Amino acid sequence: MYFRINSYSRTAAVNYALKYALKPNPDYRYFPVVADTSGDCTNFTSQCLYAGGAPMIYNSNYPWWYKHNSYNKNLDTWSVSWTVAHSFYWFLKVNNQNNSAGAKGLEVNNVNLLELGDLIFYENDNGMIFHSAIVTGTSSEGPLISQHSFEAANISYLKSWKSRHMHFLKIRV
Repeated sequence: MYFRINSYSRTAAVNYALKYALKPNPDYRYFPVVADTSGDCTNFTSQCLYAGGAPMIYNSNYPWWYKHNSYNKNLDTWSVSWTVAHSFYWFLKVNNQNNSAGAKGLEVNNVNLLELGDLIFYENDNGMIFHSAIVTGTSSEGPLISQHSFEAANISYLKSWKSRHMHFLKIRV
């Protein structure tokens, strides 16, 4: 019998999330909310997965990476999937479908199947995924999440942004 090994450290990802949920990591560029069109949520969840052992992927088909500029973090560069919720969601789903290198996300339809270190994506009324958060705790009401845009640690996943639909992704590497 063959068992797939998951090298994703949920503990490391959650510890990182809890450390930087309320005060962003100064080693990364921070993306403030601007007129509901941007924010730091996916930059934050990407950092969490990276801290959990997900390798950066530099290929041209499905990239997921962040490059630090040693002189000025305002000159850092990144892939779209590192910072945009909709792109990150599809990166994880496609990687899972193709069993590609790097982080993968298996979508499940029951929030109770999520574990620490898994992700929740929030979809607006237009069908666009606009927000991501990481599961960092549990309660009798379901998962607790940590996030940026607005900064929060261990809040109910129901108290994040208003959304039409939520996508629950089980993460593996």
